[in-house]
Amino acid sequence: MFYILTLAVIALATFLAITITKDKKEQELINSREKEIYAEEFTIKQKPIYVALQEAGLENREVSAIVDKLNSVVNTRKLQNQDKYSISTTTDGKFAMLLLHKDLAHYFVADAGGKLVAGVSEVEIKTRIKSTAGKIEGSLFNSMLKDGITIPLIVDLTDAFSWNIDFNTETRNGDEFAAVWEEHFTEDGQITGQELVAAMYKGQVTGENYAFYYNDEFFDETGKISKKMFLKSPISFRGVRITSRFNPRRLHPILRIRRPHLGIDYAAPTGTPIQAVADGVVTFVGNKGGYGKYVELRHANNYVTTYGHLSRYASKTKKGAKVKQGDTIAYVGNTGLSTGPHLDFRIKERNKFVDFLKMKNRNSALRSVPKEQRKDFEDMKTLYLKALNEARNQQNPAPQTAQEAEESK
Repeated sequence: MFYILTLAVIALATFLAITITKDKKEQELINSREKEIYAEEFTIKQKPIYVALQEAGLENREVSAIVDKLNSVVNTRKLQNQDKYSISTTTDGKFAMLLLHKDLAHYFVADAGGKLVAGVSEVEIKTRIKSTAGKIEGSLFNSMLKDGITIPLIVDLTDAFSWNIDFNTETRNGDEFAAVWEEHFTEDGQITGQELVAAMYKGQVTGENYAFYYNDEFFDETGKISKKMFLKSPISFRGVRITSRFNPRRLHPILRIRRPHLGIDYAAPTGTPIQAVADGVVTFVGNKGGYGKYVELRHANNYVTTYGHLSRYASKTKKGAKVKQGDTIAYVGNTGLSTGPHLDFRIKERNKFVDFLKMKNRNSALRSVPKEQRKDFEDMKTLYLKALNEARNQQNPAPQTAQEAEESK
């Protein structure tokens, strides 16, 4: 409440000073308004603004004028239930100010010597660098959450390594990770955004991998970016597991006959997003026999990928539509001949099904940081490497020497 009152007084004083000249008569008017101000705070859900103004003792004509003035700086029809506002009045019941908090801005209407004025002030956003590190214990997702990485950051980290690491099949207990991110926040501590700027993943299967954000891309420690033709998985790691692999002689779980399974089954909760593993064009979207709801994409170099047993399609997944690598094209379901929610994913090369998990030699487009920007990249990388290593050292402190142990007693 003190914060709101302070803003109200500052904004009111500012507009009074701008609107009213400093001749004697108007200065007396300003002085007459220097009375103690009372403020009441509400949310839109608790009470509509016009109702609060009426209950504050204002006449309908004045209420209408205040709301109209507020509409000149913000569309009050688009206010949300959680939006907060306060109404300030003087000791003699006169309107002083209406202050509305919406998103990251303050909108206000103030009485400046009998004249209503309106304005908006943006909330100051500050930035700080944060980091953490940890080890995989059981679920990668839960391990990262436990070590302070939020869900959006986890997604960013896995995306940064999506061409090099399959988080469905290549993670192991004991694997290490570290992350550095920029955190944006307001003066009152509200976090408004987080952006991953550096990450490390060291695994038994994956080896040691680094990613540094520079010029809207993630580069490795050598300054190279390798965007391969295919992602390593059509689904991110969250709550997913491979339940059936490419097998020419698999026993079908429903039909109970041996028939080839020429794809990979990824079990995941219904509604889990499915991403295009490469740039392509939608050639089929609809129901297709035992596959249930089904999508087929055509890619460069005579590749085709298929996605079956879907629950629904993404809005942009239409026949003939172009999709980008990583775009969400559909969602996991249990349609067709299916024993539970999962994705049946298949890939064909020149009309022949191949084992996606064994496609090691995928086309790559290698790029490096431009020569003229190399020093800038190296300077930035040095800072972020230091932050990553500090986070790792805090997670795994070096053992004390006998002398250090004695000194710490």
